[in-house]
Amino acid sequence: MLITGTLLLPDERKGGHAVRLSTGSLLVRDGRIAELREGEPAGTPDLGGDDALILPGFIDAHVHLPQFDSIGADGMELLEWLERVVYPAEARWADPDFAGAMALRACRQLASFGTTGIAAYLTVHHESSLAAARAVEAFGLRAVVGQTLMDREAPAELTRPAMQLLAEADAFVESLAGRPRIRAAVTPRFAVACTPELLAGAGAIAKRTGSPVQTHLAETEAECRRVAELFGGTPYAEVYDRAGLLGDRTILGHGIRLDEADRATLARTRSVVAHCPTANTFLRAGSMDRAGLRRAGVRLALGSDVAGGPDRSMVRVARAMLETAKARGDTPPAAADCWRQITAGNADALGWTDSGRITPTAWADLVVVAPDVPWRDAPDPPARLLYAWDDRWITATLAAGRLVYTRA
Repeated sequence: MLITGTLLLPDERKGGHAVRLSTGSLLVRDGRIAELREGEPAGTPDLGGDDALILPGFIDAHVHLPQFDSIGADGMELLEWLERVVYPAEARWADPDFAGAMALRACRQLASFGTTGIAAYLTVHHESSLAAARAVEAFGLRAVVGQTLMDREAPAELTRPAMQLLAEADAFVESLAGRPRIRAAVTPRFAVACTPELLAGAGAIAKRTGSPVQTHLAETEAECRRVAELFGGTPYAEVYDRAGLLGDRTILGHGIRLDEADRATLARTRSVVAHCPTANTFLRAGSMDRAGLRRAGVRLALGSDVAGGPDRSMVRVARAMLETAKARGDTPPAAADCWRQITAGNADALGWTDSGRITPTAWADLVVVAPDVPWRDAPDPPARLLYAWDDRWITATLAAGRLVYTRA
């Protein structure tokens, strides 16, 4: 497959930590980018063309697949929202057929917004989580997915004994071992819903198998107070550290209410905080101090947190990251940094060196875009594209070189 247009490429002059735009062409073969040529392309393209913009597929570092039908349940704080909205939605995943079908439906939605890679939570149901993982893999997204672990402070139908959950988590990791595009994550929901026994067991599985870890951290004041009550006042980040859950493969959702000690723990362990600005606003949880975490040396990613976050578009989430920084009075990230964050930046946070970027041998996870605004001669083309972005510009999304979405 030959794809031509203006390519969003890593800027190697800046160590690959920035992006640049360049006219060129891509040859896709066996699911990967076989060749990249800059300059005026020759030949008739299969996708793209002179007016097309070719982007790496977007990566969502924090999303809940069972919650896609729960977007927009407004007016509640986190713990009430979980009890009244999310837990009933997740209870429907007791049926593996329903779970697999909903996961597939969520993948289709994500692809229509240009997302080709995810770090996703499933539910406590083992067979349903396996069915959902199979659906994600069959659809073609690159993914880290995890059966959610909860053994307390949740409805009875969504809790399990710790030892059962640990055995299932072990089996879930083994079931996805060796797959090229999908990997299991050890996924305790958050410290409120997990006993120390469950957290420690989850940490042991992650250490033994080398699996990524995903959980939530310090989203709301009420949550933090409850963690302090349950763990004898131990700082929130230290609760996870003691359980062996922190490390460079750990993605922690939110991280809004972190003190200096928490930040030092996260920096020392090289754990990643997934900033979820649209969800933080929707649930009125607060705003994450992105600039302060960066100064403390904490690694960052960006997530939609559907359904706490109402936006499935990672471009909109990236813009919310920028706008949150402005509202806090911080120096906002440049628009080009936003584009990098939702592509190579999130890929790096997930340990994916061959996703989120347009380079030879990388997976051909690509978004073909037809902007309807003049952008090439703008003073800051990435900013023009970010602020004027319309999801209807997306004409095609490819995952591993296969079309998974085309605009009707």
